[in-house]
Amino acid sequence: MNNNTLADLNLLWSKLLLEELHRLGVQHICLAPGSRSTPLTLAAAEHPKLTRHTHFDERGLAFMAMGLAKSSATPVAVITTSGTALANLYPAIIEASLTKVPLILLTGDRPPELIGCGANQAIIQPGIFAEYCTRVDLPTPDLAIGPQALLSQLDHAVGTSDGPIHVNCMFREPLYPQAERSDFSDYLAPIRQWLQNDAPWSPLANLSQQALPNPQQCRDFAKGKGVIVAGTLAPEMDPQLLLTLSKTLGWPLLADCQSQLRQAPGVIHHIDQLLHRPDCRQQLAEADHLLVVGARTLSKRLLSFIDAQPWRQHWHWLSHPQRLDPNHKPKQVFVGSLQALLNQPWPQTPQAPWCPQLSHTNARIDSLIASLHQSGPLTELSAIRHLSQVMPPEGQLFIGNSLPVRLFDTLAAPRADSAPVFTNRGASGIDGLLATSVGVSRGTGKPTVLAIGDLSLLHDLNSLAVARDCSTPMVIIAINNDGGSIFNLLPVPNDTLRRDYYRLGHGLQFAGAATQFGLPYSNPDSLEHFDKALRLALQHPGASLIELTLPSEQSAQLLMDLATQVQDAAAH
Repeated sequence: MNNNTLADLNLLWSKLLLEELHRLGVQHICLAPGSRSTPLTLAAAEHPKLTRHTHFDERGLAFMAMGLAKSSATPVAVITTSGTALANLYPAIIEASLTKVPLILLTGDRPPELIGCGANQAIIQPGIFAEYCTRVDLPTPDLAIGPQALLSQLDHAVGTSDGPIHVNCMFREPLYPQAERSDFSDYLAPIRQWLQNDAPWSPLANLSQQALPNPQQCRDFAKGKGVIVAGTLAPEMDPQLLLTLSKTLGWPLLADCQSQLRQAPGVIHHIDQLLHRPDCRQQLAEADHLLVVGARTLSKRLLSFIDAQPWRQHWHWLSHPQRLDPNHKPKQVFVGSLQALLNQPWPQTPQAPWCPQLSHTNARIDSLIASLHQSGPLTELSAIRHLSQVMPPEGQLFIGNSLPVRLFDTLAAPRADSAPVFTNRGASGIDGLLATSVGVSRGTGKPTVLAIGDLSLLHDLNSLAVARDCSTPMVIIAINNDGGSIFNLLPVPNDTLRRDYYRLGHGLQFAGAATQFGLPYSNPDSLEHFDKALRLALQHPGASLIELTLPSEQSAQLLMDLATQVQDAAAH
């Protein structure tokens, strides 16, 4: 095979891969620069139906792809070159694997003869992501390998994976085709019919797994007193169905902030605060049945309560088979959609709530929070409470890890028209949060607000480069309390250790970063000014940065004070 034919075959294989991925549902493709991935890049640039996104930082690129996949509910492809480029994808791949986000990595690689011999930028790439990815290790393009083998291998991988896939593509040089292209008509003859339509080569039938209870199990489970806990649920799962189930059974619905139900009427919004109170713990302890719906929950206090209770029946309803119980409690796991859950043979008429006092206490706690943090000075708590009230329902909210997500879970105000909420809570890292939120924004085109801590933003500062390219409102709220404020809530042995090894105060502000990346910037000093800045940013057709500069010790103290007031209120 001459050099021109080899370069053209590299490109042909890449085109076949991308066309088949598009037929399997890929709409977006994210690319980082590099030479060894040139055949893939050229194929992506020529594809007429793929939306292309670029970033110079592979780590941010992968997180942006994950945000695109989450908000568009479609698989997203990522192209990188060889060597450490793909190693930078690892944090996002771990998060995507733990939360079942369909990323498809297409990585350029050196051919076998250049591995382990000192060739530049050559590392062992097959299997680099261990158990976090489904592997597809392709050989170097060869006319002896029919194109149908390439297509069917890809179909099988996509059809059997419910998380990330790594397609490693070994290319020999030359990588850049000449103007005059080789004739591959004989080579493509076995897939002539595929070339003339838009269907995948050999797609697997829908492999969505179901493991449903039988009618007798449902009848037995519905008897007595129970509790429903809504964990992490994506907006497209239609979590509102759980409100109907809660009314049907007469069981309280405890809503995690990642359930899309945290602000919905008719749920228990402040479960973490309720569990501070002995009377509420005693009420909940009367339940002998527990139904957990969805993936990971945030509140450690809720998880501890669940672990301590001697449940007579404990069900966990999931959309994918997963082992999600660090306490290893005995339980029955079912797999299916929320519609399938609602369609089970539950009682025909709605049951009266068995613990109406829990809802009354929940309302009183919300009134207490409103009196303390709905007005007054600008604090981290009042900012999050205010954001939960004014976030436009047609937008979407991304909540950063560490303290912001916990504050939202504690403080978000009830409302009937809340916006969808996104998080990265699989591995719960502080890396890539800005990039993921940009992906969420691009996946839907909706106005997007990100609430992020200062260390998280510093960790992902490169991604301001992709944020500045947003064409719809993308509001970055940087909560700058000079370091890891959450460590003020943890039992670090002494303040010196906390300061020197945990909080890592930096003394930095983000005004310069906003200038560098050309973003509108504001630094409000009151709740009124924050409201004005937020509303203005939501009207701006692109990204903007709002920095809240707050005392480092303030949030922890306010949270401890709130817990004390919630507990004291039990005596009144």
